[in-house]
Amino acid sequence: MILLQANRVKKSYDGMEVLREASITVRAGDKIGLVGPNGAGKSTLLRILTGEEAPDEGSMYVKNGVRLGYVAQFVGRGEDMGVYDFVAEAKRPIQQLERELRELEAQMSDPALYEDEARFAEIAHLYEEKTRRFESLGGYQWEADVRRVLAGLNFPRDMHDVPIATLSGGQRTRLALARLLAARPDVLLLDEPTNYLDMDTLAWLEDFLSHGEMSLVVISHDRYFLDRVTRLTVALEGGQTRAYPGPYRVYLEMRAAEREEMWRRYEAQQDEIARMEAFIERNIARASTHRRAQSRRRMLERMERMERPAADDPSLWMRFSARRTSGEDVLDVRDLAIGHGGQPLARHINFRVQRGMRLAILGPNGAGKTTLLRTLVGELRPIEGWFRFGQGVDLGYYAQEDGGLPPDERVIDVVWNTFPDLDHTSVRKLLAQFLFRGEDVLKPVRALSGGEQSRLRLCLLMQSGANVLIMDEPTNHLDIPSKEALEAALEEYDGTVIFVSHDRYFIDQIATHVAVFNRDGVEWYIGNYTDYMEKVMENERLRRIEGAEDETEAGGGGTREVAEEPPARRRIRSSEARKLEAEIARWEEAAHRMEREMEQVAKDQSEAAVAQDIERLRDLDARYRRLEAEYQRALEQWEAKSMELEELRKALEDWHG
Repeated sequence: MILLQANRVKKSYDGMEVLREASITVRAGDKIGLVGPNGAGKSTLLRILTGEEAPDEGSMYVKNGVRLGYVAQFVGRGEDMGVYDFVAEAKRPIQQLERELRELEAQMSDPALYEDEARFAEIAHLYEEKTRRFESLGGYQWEADVRRVLAGLNFPRDMHDVPIATLSGGQRTRLALARLLAARPDVLLLDEPTNYLDMDTLAWLEDFLSHGEMSLVVISHDRYFLDRVTRLTVALEGGQTRAYPGPYRVYLEMRAAEREEMWRRYEAQQDEIARMEAFIERNIARASTHRRAQSRRRMLERMERMERPAADDPSLWMRFSARRTSGEDVLDVRDLAIGHGGQPLARHINFRVQRGMRLAILGPNGAGKTTLLRTLVGELRPIEGWFRFGQGVDLGYYAQEDGGLPPDERVIDVVWNTFPDLDHTSVRKLLAQFLFRGEDVLKPVRALSGGEQSRLRLCLLMQSGANVLIMDEPTNHLDIPSKEALEAALEEYDGTVIFVSHDRYFIDQIATHVAVFNRDGVEWYIGNYTDYMEKVMENERLRRIEGAEDETEAGGGGTREVAEEPPARRRIRSSEARKLEAEIARWEEAAHRMEREMEQVAKDQSEAAVAQDIERLRDLDARYRRLEAEYQRALEQWEAKSMELEELRKALEDWHG
C-alpha cells in the first residue's frame, strides 16, 4: 500500500536546477535510505515530501489519513516547557481521548442516566467506540512510551522537568527527535538523525527504527546506521533518483556493477563506431566497395549513440607514509588519571600500544576520550600516573575542532608556512588532492566550511610524515566519499594509529584493537567494532547464566549440590528443550536462505529486474520480520523453560536440605 509518493519532481533555485524528474515511493513498512553526494538535493526532496516546499513541476501523493513526521518541524518550540511535557505533547490526541472517556464515565455514574434508555444506549455506544480508539492508539501505555523514548535518547528522569530554554543545541535536537518518535507517525522523515548521539543512544535508535511499524525515509552519512536500519536505497545524483533493493552496502555493490557495465557497453560501442568509420574511409572511394561503404555510413547515421557515462565527482586522494619507522613499543600508559584543573575525569588507565596497531578508543560522551588524546600530545598534564612513547616515535595529531588553524591565513599560506621547503607548484598540487582548486586556495581559513577545514587538517597531517597518528573524530564533517578515501589511506598506512571516533563503520574498517573507557579504567578488546560488540554480547550472555547459577546456589554455602531430578520429568523437559532448539535451528536456516536470496538480488543488474527486486525485497523483509518474531518467541520460551528448571532444582535442594 502506497502511503507517500513524489513523481517526476523538478525544483530550481535562482535558475539553478536541483531536482529534475526525481521520484520516490514509500509503501507501508518501507525503510528507505536517501543517499547522494553533498548538494545533490536530498534535503530539498525531503522538504518537498513533507509539504514544507512545493515542487516546480511533478506530482505529489499522500494517502488520506497518513500522518507524516519530520524532525525539523519541532526544533525551537516550547522554550518555557519542561522536557517531559514537550515530548508528552506528541500524545495530545490520546490525552484528549482519555479526558473524553473520563467525562463519559462521569455521565455513566449518574443514576438518572439509566432512566433514559435511549440516552444510555447512545452514551454506552460512544464510550465503546472511544475505548476501542484509545486502545488502538496505545492509550494505556502512552506515559510509558514517552518515558521509554526519553530514556533511549539519554534524557534520564532527573531531566524531565528541565526547561527547554536551558538545553544545548545538541540536546534540543535529540529532544525534537524524542517528540517525533513518541508521536509515532505513519511515515517518518529524518535528516541526519545520528548527529549528537553517542554509541549507546545510536544503538537504541537503530533498534527502535528497525523494529517499529513506521515507514521511514532517512538521510544519513552514517553508513553503519544505514546498513542496520534501511532495507531499500534511493540514490539521488544529477537531480534524478534510482532505487536499489537493499541497504547501503548492497547499493554500493550494485552501483559499482552498473558503472562497470555502462562503461563496458559505451567502450564497446565506441570501438564499433571506430571500426565502421575506418571501413568507410578505406572503401568509400573504391567503385567495388563504394555501395558497402555507403551502407555502413547509413547504419552509422541511424545508430543511437550512448552518452559517455558521467564521471564520479572528484574525491580526496591521500596517502599517509612515515619518514622513518618507530620502535616496536610505541606507547606505554600506567595507572594514568586525566582531567582538567586537577579534577579527574578518568582514573586507572592502563594499556600498551605496539607498532602497526590501529587502536579505537570508545566510551560515552564526557568519559574523557578527547582529554586522553590531549594529554598524550602534551596539551594537558596528567593528574596521576605516567605514560611514555617509545624510541623513534614521530607524532601527528588531528584535533576534533579547528586544530589550531590560523583563521586569517589563506589556505595556500597555511600549507606553505607549515612546510616552507615546498615550492608553489607542489603546494598547489598537494591542495588539489584535497579538493582545493583554483580560487579555493586563496580563501581565508575562517571562510571554510567544517568539511573544508577537515580536509585542510588532513592535508597537513598527511604531509607531516608522522609514524604515529593520534586522531580525534577524523570523519566529522566529511561526506561519505571523503570518509572512504580516508579509510583507504589509513588501511595502507604502515604506521600506528590511535583514534577516537563515533563512526562505527569507520571503526570497523580501521581498528585492530578497541579500548573502552569505564569506571574502572579501560577494557581492552582485540578486533574492530563488530568484534567488540560480539564479545560484549557474549559476556552479557555469560553473566546472565552465571547470575542464574548464583541464584541456584544461594543458601547452599557456595557448594553446588543439585538433587537428581525424577527421570520422567527430566525426559519431558529435555523433549521440550529439544523442540525449542529445533525451532530455533529452523529459523536460522530460513534466515540463511533469505541471505542467499538477497545475494541473488544484488547480482541481477537489469533495469526490469531492479523494479521486480524491490518488490521481492519487500516480501523478503516482511517474511524476515515474521521469522524474527517467531525466533524471539522461541528464545523466550527456551529461557523460560531454563528458569523453570533452575527453580525446580532449587526447590529440590531446599526439600532435600
